[in-house]
Amino acid sequence: MIHHFALAAALMFLALPAAAQDLTVFAASSLKTALDQVAAAFTAETGTKVAISYAASPALVKQIAQGAPADIFISASPDWMDELAKSSLIQPATRRDLLSNTLILIASGTMATPFDLATTDLASRLGDGKLAMAMVDSVPAGVYGKQALTALGQWDALAPHVAQSENARAALALVTSGEAPFGITFLTDANASDAVTEIYAFAADTHAPILYPAALTTTAAPAAEALLTYLSAPAARQIFASQGFKPLP
Repeated sequence: MIHHFALAAALMFLALPAAAQDLTVFAASSLKTALDQVAAAFTAETGTKVAISYAASPALVKQIAQGAPADIFISASPDWMDELAKSSLIQPATRRDLLSNTLILIASGTMATPFDLATTDLASRLGDGKLAMAMVDSVPAGVYGKQALTALGQWDALAPHVAQSENARAALALVTSGEAPFGITFLTDANASDAVTEIYAFAADTHAPILYPAALTTTAAPAAEALLTYLSAPAARQIFASQGFKPLP
């Protein structure tokens, strides 16, 4: 009788439909608003659940290098994807430049008046205030920001006023809360908040190209390939564009 029960239980288990395999994405924090929507659309179409861990690109690289489980990595800079490639932690053939973005200066509040940073001394406008930026020597938004301010000849005067944060969204939070009157973020970060004003868009030639490469990790589940492909599908491209990203061919 015990054998019959065990056999029946085994048959019932085999008869159960296979559960959709959950996927994990490690993504730059500036992707959050758009990527959450893309992941929801993918799940609605496929039934595959997607968990997304957001942080600054260097922090995510460190976690993956230490063995954190991720199927897909999306960086806000080619440099950090290169780091994973050097350690053989991504599948090189799957790497693709997914998106571009725009670097902007933002101000706290919705009534701020835009001005031309190329002809305006930002340090004098700051006074005793702070300029919120992501970490300027490692986090992509901060690195691009330092490059842009250097190109405009303003970095040396502004450096003592910079309040560095762990990622672009954290810099945005300093401005939305009023703790910093100005900040440098991506356009997509500013679009996620109703509490800031875009003051100035940095010209593309003032900093390295802003690219978001995506790739499968070496431990990616087979189902992850479908998600990586979906990130470039028309529905996903439309969502990214609606948040201010520039989908790449």
